[in-house]
Amino acid sequence: QVHLVESGGGLVQAGGSLRLSCVGSGGAVSSYAMGWSRQAPGKEREFVAAISWSSSITDYADSVKGRFTISRDNAKNTVYLQMNSLKPEDTAVYYCAADPHTYNGLADDYNYWGQGTQVTVSS
Repeated sequence: QVHLVESGGGLVQAGGSLRLSCVGSGGAVSSYAMGWSRQAPGKEREFVAAISWSSSITDYADSVKGRFTISRDNAKNTVYLQMNSLKPEDTAVYYCAADPHTYNGLADDYNYWGQGTQVTVSS
């Protein structure tokens, strides 16, 4: 089965940067459409960013455009989320997810999720 593990979360000051990593194992993770979502305290999980298997297509939530960058290294079965100019409202648990059924585009249904990594941005 597919197993996803996020890492790289932590405590940073507003305006700082952080890079999250998601390492996959099992299945053909390097060929899956991938994405990141987050869940803040008291809020529902929301979409953050997505990337196709070839990195030819990416998408971002309006709230993070220009600040976050999603990328992947298929040779390492790893997806990254580079977060710059962090704001307190970015504080959340960040999750990566995989869609094994989308061939060329972005994910339309995530079947596998990691356990999340906490990102806390202080003012």
